[in-house]
Amino acid sequence: MKTLISTNLIQSIMAKEAFAKEAADDIVTVAGWIVETFEDGGKLLIFGNGGSAADAQHMAAEFVNRFLINRRPLPALALTTDTSVLTSIGNDFSFDQIFAKQVQALAKPEDLALGISTSGTSANVVKAMETARDIGLRTVALTGGTKNPGGDLSLVSDRVLNVPSDSTPHIQEVHLWVEHLLCEMVETKMFAAG
Repeated sequence: MKTLISTNLIQSIMAKEAFAKEAADDIVTVAGWIVETFEDGGKLLIFGNGGSAADAQHMAAEFVNRFLINRRPLPALALTTDTSVLTSIGNDFSFDQIFAKQVQALAKPEDLALGISTSGTSANVVKAMETARDIGLRTVALTGGTKNPGGDLSLVSDRVLNVPSDSTPHIQEVHLWVEHLLCEMVETKMFAAG
């Protein structure tokens, strides 16, 4: 069991290091886009399924409440939280439409869409990103994979933050790390004295 602990830790660190090396410029760009979105009166729309839904909610909470700095709330919205909306769209139309219809209802061109999918192949995330682009939003994908990096999601996103790993747990661990990093970068840029 101790070997499993050590091996798992090493693989998790390696996934973060590979991602940081590959995506550093894109991370800086995305942080800048989020700052621009907030400063221009837009909001951040975040969505995904399962663990990615939990990430969307977690990230939205960090922006609306606070991350490391006590500051004004920032407009971020997880499209994963309203069970009445999710179940009515899923029932009346299709599970593939649960995020796209919310984007149609809530999004403005000055907003930014962040779609999270470990594989990049979640149909409802892809459809929401297509809808966001049609409305004129900037789109950012948080994905993973080496065989088909970013999947279909990469084809409909302005920026793709892809974790170069095929291990779902390690991709998700990197996603949480970069979500926290983006929160810190945005707070620092907008509110840190300097």
